[in-house]
Amino acid sequence: MIRLLVILFTLLPLAEARASNVVDQALGDAIAAFEKAAPRLGNSPFGVDLGAYRDGLVLGRFHSPYWGGGIVLDWVTGQSADQGCKSYAAFVGLPPRDGRIALAICPVFSTPGTEALRRLTVLHEMVHVVAGPDECRAMAFAARVEQLAFGAFTPVERYWRANDCAGSGFSLP
Repeated sequence: MIRLLVILFTLLPLAEARASNVVDQALGDAIAAFEKAAPRLGNSPFGVDLGAYRDGLVLGRFHSPYWGGGIVLDWVTGQSADQGCKSYAAFVGLPPRDGRIALAICPVFSTPGTEALRRLTVLHEMVHVVAGPDECRAMAFAARVEQLAFGAFTPVERYWRANDCAGSGFSLP
């Protein structure tokens, strides 16, 4: 039993490091996609302030016209038992508390072979961070970034239908 505990405590930092590397890679991929798309996005696509979005994505802090002040982004580890992690790969705790917003990364985020979905998830969740809870806005913006950056976007039609986005005023590219 003690030997099993030693093995588990030895492997736990490795699992956390792997998850951290996966998040860092997804964040880097999201930043690269956004920077490639940004010159063609316009000033405030879908009501998303691009300056705040870029600062939140790259610096982890931004001034928010939407939230009305300075915001710091905290990347946190979500647990399978968290309400948001039961349905999503990541989620944002809204509204901000004391000038901070938590973006929780859930265990399913690290599923092997889901690199494009991870990038899309980061792009999507950052919309919530800077522009609020509207799922259709977040998905339309993230898909538009991917379309401009890569000429195509990660298929999200099932998610789009599940959130009844057809009547939202937003559209996919």
